[in-house]
Amino acid sequence: MSAAPHNGKLFPIGAVSELTGVNSVTLRAWERRYGLIQPTRTDSGHRLYSESDVRLIEHVLEQLDGGMPISGVARQLRTEGFDEAPVLDTWQDYRESMIEAVMQFNEPVLDGIYNEAMSLYPVDIVTSRLVVPLLQELGERWSKQGEGSIAEEHFFSVFMRNKLGARFHHRNAHNTGPVIIAACLPGEMHEFGLLLFALSAHARGYRLILLGADMPLHELPLVLERTQADSIVLSGSINVHCAELAMQITGLTSVVNVPVFVGGEVASKCKNIIEESGGIPLGPDLAAGIQLIRKTLPARSGEASFQEEV
Repeated sequence: MSAAPHNGKLFPIGAVSELTGVNSVTLRAWERRYGLIQPTRTDSGHRLYSESDVRLIEHVLEQLDGGMPISGVARQLRTEGFDEAPVLDTWQDYRESMIEAVMQFNEPVLDGIYNEAMSLYPVDIVTSRLVVPLLQELGERWSKQGEGSIAEEHFFSVFMRNKLGARFHHRNAHNTGPVIIAACLPGEMHEFGLLLFALSAHARGYRLILLGADMPLHELPLVLERTQADSIVLSGSINVHCAELAMQITGLTSVVNVPVFVGGEVASKCKNIIEESGGIPLGPDLAAGIQLIRKTLPARSGEASFQEEV
C-alpha cells in the first residue's frame, strides 16, 4: 500500500483535503490505524502526497460510499481482492448506538460515537450515512405514538448544532479558501441542511459567513460589500413556491456580482426557474454541489489556497 515513486506533483495534506473532501484528521487516522496511505515526508516532517496517493484516496471513498467499513477497505487493499470482502453494516451499528444514547439523553456516549465516526470517515459520508438517516429515524419515532418524543429530537438537534458550531469556529480560524455567505431562504426555519453544507465546505478549506435561518435576501448585498465574499449559497426546502423564489433570486442576482447558488430540496423542485433567474442550482449531493462551486469560483476569485499541515 505504499505510494508509487514520487516523480510527479506532490500535494500537502491541506490540498489533498480540499481535492478529496477527506479532512486532515481522517487522513492521518487512515495512515496510523490502517496504513492506507503512506505519504512521503519533508525534512521538517510535513506530509506530501503523490497523484497516485490521491487516486487511492478516491478509490477508498468509492468503497466507503458503497457501504464498506474502513477496516474492510484496508483488508481489501492489503490482499488486493476487491470483489470478495464482506460488506458490514457499520453505519447501522453507529445509528443504533446513537439512537440508544439519544433515548437515554446521554451526551457523553453520543459524543464519543460521533467523534469516532468523524475521525475515520469523510464528513460527506458521515452526513449521508449517519446524520441524515438518524434525523429521519428520530422523526419517524416521533410520528409513531409512544415510540419517541419531541424531547429526543430536540436533544439531538441541539447536540448537532453544538458540534457543528465548534467545528466552524475551529476551522474558520485556519481556512484560507474563498469566502461563502451561507443563509436559508426567507421563511425557511430548518437550517440543518445549511449547517451540513457548511461543514462539508469547511472540510475543503472554504471560509463561511453563516447567517442561519429565515434570512431576508435584501440584506445580503450589504453583507457582501462588507465582507468581499466570493459567492452566496442559499438553502430552502420543497415548501418554497417557485414563482416567489424566482422574484427573490432575480432581485438578488441583479444587484450582486458574485455567483448565487441555491441548494436544498428547492434546487431540484425549481431548477429551471433558478437558472432563468440567474442563480445556480446545486443538487442534493453535498460533495457534487461543492465540486460545482469549486469549478465556478476560480475564474472569479482564484483557487483556494492551502495551508500545509504536518
